[in-house]
This record gives sequence, C-alpha cells and structure tokens, in this order.
Amino acid sequence: MKDGTNTLHVAFIFLFSVYFHNPQNLREIVFVIQSQSNSFHVSRAERQRADLLQQTQSLTQTPPPVLLLHSLTDNEGDWSILPVLPYLSLLFGKNSSWLVFLEEETNVKVTKLLQALRKFDRRKEWFLGKPLHDEESTIIHHYAFAENPSIFKYPDFSAAWALSIPLLDRLANKVRDDPLKSDFTIDLKHEVALYIWENGQGPRLTAVPELCTEPEHSPTAQHCATTLSSPAPLCGEPVKKEDIFVAVKTCKKFHTERVSVVKKTWEREASLFEYYSDHTDPSIPTIDLGVPNTERGHCGKTFAILERYVSDAVPKTRWLLVVDDDTLISLPRLQMLLSCYDPSEPVCLGERYGYGLGQGGYSYITGGGGMVFSRAAVVRLLASDCKCYSNDAPDDMVLGMCLNALGLPVTHSSLFHQARPEDYSRDFLAHQVPISFHKHWNIDPIAVFNRWLKDESRSTSPHGLNKSTKEEL
Repeated sequence: MKDGTNTLHVAFIFLFSVYFHNPQNLREIVFVIQSQSNSFHVSRAERQRADLLQQTQSLTQTPPPVLLLHSLTDNEGDWSILPVLPYLSLLFGKNSSWLVFLEEETNVKVTKLLQALRKFDRRKEWFLGKPLHDEESTIIHHYAFAENPSIFKYPDFSAAWALSIPLLDRLANKVRDDPLKSDFTIDLKHEVALYIWENGQGPRLTAVPELCTEPEHSPTAQHCATTLSSPAPLCGEPVKKEDIFVAVKTCKKFHTERVSVVKKTWEREASLFEYYSDHTDPSIPTIDLGVPNTERGHCGKTFAILERYVSDAVPKTRWLLVVDDDTLISLPRLQMLLSCYDPSEPVCLGERYGYGLGQGGYSYITGGGGMVFSRAAVVRLLASDCKCYSNDAPDDMVLGMCLNALGLPVTHSSLFHQARPEDYSRDFLAHQVPISFHKHWNIDPIAVFNRWLKDESRSTSPHGLNKSTKEEL
C-alpha cells in the first residue's frame, strides 16, 4: 500500500510540474493563421482551422483559439504582424503561453508541436522557428550584415514560428510606446526578426528541428511537427493561355539587351502578348502608347496599358499580366496558380510589399515580380478617380494607393520574386516552385530562366509540375 501511495505521489508531482511549467494544454496555445481576404485564401485558411480543431477534439482537450489574421481588426496592414501584436497581447497575454503563427500551406501535427514546445520554459522570452540566413548581402534586406550575412537568422514562415507570451507582451508594449519607423515592408520574415532582435538587445531566433518544410507525406518528415502542402497550387484545369493578356513594359534603349532575353525564354509560352515602348519598332514589334519614357516610376505607361486592356484594341481576356522587360516568368506555372482564383472578383495578385503600415499606410504588388489583375479589378480601378500624379510616379505604389482607397485587397503569393534567385535564402527557395524572378544584374538571365523557371515537360496531373522540376527545386 505504501509503495502504491508513493507511486501516486510521484505521479501527482510529475503531472503538477508538467501542467504548470510546460505548454501541454492546448488552451495555452493561440494559433494565428496568416490568412488573406481573397476567397481562395479564406477557404484554405478555414480548412486549416477545421483540421486543427479536429485534431484537438481527438485529444479531448479544450480547443485552442485559432485566429485568421486578415479578420482580426480593420487594419489592412495586420499582415505585417507587428501592428497587431498589441491587440493579441490584450486578448491573450494573461491566459496563454504561446502564440504560434502558420501560413496557409502549413500542416500541423498538434501532438508533436506540443511536445516540441515543452522543451522551452514558457515564462521566458522565446522566438522559435526554422532558421534561414543569407548567403550574401542582398538588396531585399537592405544589405544588412554585409560583412557576414549568414550570422543573422530569421524564420521560414512556412514552417510555422512562435513567440512566448512574455516576449509578445514586451513587443506589444514597444509597438504601443514607440511607433514603427520603417517606411517599407519588403521581406516580412526578415524585418520581424530584426525588430525582435533589437540590435542585439532582444532574443535571437532559436531553431526548433520539429518545425519543418518537408512535403506533407515525405518519409523524411516523420519527426516533424509541421510540414508543407504541395508547393504549386492547382485548383482545377490550368487557365488557358488565351485567357491571359501579357503586357511587357520596355523602352528603346533596352530593345536589344532585354527584349531579346524575353524572346529567347518565356515569350513563346504566351498567346496574347504586346511590348509597350517609347519607340515603335516593327521588328519586335513594339507599341508606342504616347507616354514618354521615364528613368523610374512608369506610372503613366502602366495606366495607359490598363486603358488599352479594356479597350477594343486588344482581345478581351479574363486576366492581365504586366511585367518589366527584365522579368523572368513561367507562364505555365502562372496558368496553374490562376486556376485557384475567380476572375469575376477584383483580384490583384503578386508579391506584396507595404508602405507605412505601422501608421495606416497601404499594400501594393511590387512590379518587377509581375502584377496580375483580373478584368474586374482593372474595370474597378479605371472607374475610380485614381490617377498618376506624374508619369514617373512609382506605378506599383500608386496602384496600391488606389486599391487601398477602393477597399480592394492586394493578394500575396510568395512564388513571385522582385529580385534574383541569389537574393533569397537557398533553403527558402528549396521548397518553392517559383513563378518569377526579376533583374539581370550580374547573372546570365537565360541560364537563370532555364534553371529555375523552365519545365522541360509539363503535366496536367493534380501535382502540376513534372517530377524532375520538383526535385531540382
């Protein structure tokens, strides 16, 4: 009897210790899905939330809060995370232990995630994730840590990442007391890590091996608490190339240098295609829209393209793609991605940047990676009073201001890239099937296209891309 009493006593002490010092209970975890307001993305996030709640039912525990980021407040800039931290701290700072952020394609094994979090004392400040680092200093990170870029680690959001509540509360107070100063939000995961690190005064990212970006059913993912869904969404038959009108912005001085690259790489995949320049060249051919060339901005030219798109001058299509003459893009992969979107909605799709999001601000599609618009979006834009304040105004930012004024969302895809492959972490690109890259600086653009964007053979199976391409990427 005595032995049995001692056994029960030891078990009670163990359970008491686990309960109070480890995040074993699901009610101590708050999941935040980094969702978007477009109908396709809402549907994905809702399925993810349902899966998380279904898993918690099988654990017979009180379900944790599972929040959709896009619906938390009226602030459109909540996607940049930092502005919404005070709100999350107010709601969950007193009764939770961890804030776990997920992207829509992140799959979670809740039991394994709980086991991983148990290794960390919830009463301390923790910033957890799968670390990425730069091989060389890069423009998208403002050339930070130029002497040794690899020393600074930032989280791969696709693997999920977490903040302990003590860290959340301190960051929330910092955001409240010291307004966010950065004008531009370019690579959110890097900028969040910099804000938390606080010039060495705050915690660095701690690696958690169980946070993974392995494919969902990979045999190498058995230890993983998180995995990824297919990197190339396909929601039905790929959009026909006849449904996409492609507009390339160029100018006379780049007709030889850049247009020749487009013709040798991805032009052949387009059905409806026009080059817009400040000079008419029948050999390409190019079209002069009557807008003088500018060294930067190109707002006048882009708005002229939008006007032409809805006129009788070009065939009527559901989608418009606007790219620079030094954009490299896979049109077949874009056709696959667009199968997920409803062209009757005002869709504005690409790589999302932000301007002044800490003070209201607005989001915009950065132009170099490619800007995709549904016809409905172009019609809404042109029906508004939004215009360029000058021909050389930044077209992507002016469009972002217009969309913000109209209450139309900017839809982000991490498969579009404003910079070159060299400007992104190798591990980040390893789980992508990218759609675009931009710029020809110090690279062979044809070689880059052939390595990253060319599919030797394409499959219309639900998995989208051929096996060799997936393995290479």
